[in-house]
Amino acid sequence: MENAIDAINLTKYYNDLLAVDHINFEVKTGEIFGFLGPNGAGKIRMLTSLTKLSEGTARIFGHDIQSETIVAKKYMGIVPEISNIYDDLSAWDNLMFTGELYQVGKTEREKRAKELLDMFGLYDRRKEKTKGFSKGMKRRLTISMGLINNPQLLFLDEPTSGLDVQSTLIIKDVVRELNQRGVTIFLTTHNIEEASVTCDRVAIINKGKIAAIDTPERLKKIIQGVQSLEVAFDEVSPRIIKELGKIPFVNEVRKEGDRFRLYTHDPSNALSNLWEYAKSNNLKPTSLNTLGPSLEDVFVRLTEINVKTNRRKINE
Repeated sequence: MENAIDAINLTKYYNDLLAVDHINFEVKTGEIFGFLGPNGAGKIRMLTSLTKLSEGTARIFGHDIQSETIVAKKYMGIVPEISNIYDDLSAWDNLMFTGELYQVGKTEREKRAKELLDMFGLYDRRKEKTKGFSKGMKRRLTISMGLINNPQLLFLDEPTSGLDVQSTLIIKDVVRELNQRGVTIFLTTHNIEEASVTCDRVAIINKGKIAAIDTPERLKKIIQGVQSLEVAFDEVSPRIIKELGKIPFVNEVRKEGDRFRLYTHDPSNALSNLWEYAKSNNLKPTSLNTLGPSLEDVFVRLTEINVKTNRRKINE
C-alpha cells in the first residue's frame, strides 16, 4: 500500500539556522503518526507546501508537494495550531466559506457541515457568530473546517493545547473515529501522554534531526532499565520528598500531585527500602505501583533535556 507521506532528505534553513536537518521518514496510510519536537521548525508547513523546502522531497500519496501541489492538496486537511476562523461569521458560514475554498460543491458541503457540527457538538450553535465561542469551541470548529473536504490525510498541529477537559475529550474521540474510518492523522504535540495513548508511531526530533522513530511501546524499551515506584501516603509534607531521595537504590524522586515517583534500576530493593522507610516514619501508603519507563522518560533521555539545569538558567 502506498504511503500517505514520504519525506526524503527533508531540510529547512531559516537564514543561517538549520531547523530541519536532512530527515527521512514515512507515514503509513491509515496510521496516527505523532511528531514530538520544538515549535518553529515548520514541520507541517513544509509537508503542506505552506513554506518552501530548502532541500529534499515530500510526497503526499505519491505526489510531490512542490511540483504537484494542487493534486497533493486534494488529499489533505490542515488544522493549524492557532484557530483560523472568522469571528464575524457564524459557525455555519465559516464552514461554507472553507468548503468553497476547497471547491466542495454546495450540496456536499452543506451535508458535510451538518455532519461535522453534530460530531463536534456545535450544531445547536451553528447560526451564532463565533466571536462569542470559547477557545474549546473555536478549536472544534477549526478542526471541522479542516475536515470539510473529507480528506484522506489530516494534519493536526497541537490540537488539544490549552483546552478544557470537555473539548479535549471530544477531539480525542473524533480523532479515533476518523482514524477508524481510514483517515491518516499526522499529529504534532507537546503533550507526550497524548502521543503515547493516541499514536501508532512516534518520531522524536532533536536539534533538527530525528532521534528515534517507532511505536510508543518499542520506544519505551530503549530505556527499559529506567523503572519507577509510584507511591502515595496518608500524610504529605515537604520533608518527605527529601527523605525519599535518600532511600538506597532510589536515583531520583519527583512529586506528581499527591504521589511520589521514585526512579530506580532495582525496583525490588528500592521497594523493600521504601517499605522500611514508611514503617519507621509511621507513614501509611494509600497506593503503590511499579511502573516501566514512560514516553516522557524516553523523550527526556533522547533529547538530553536536563530540567533542573534549564530551570537554573532561566532563573539566573
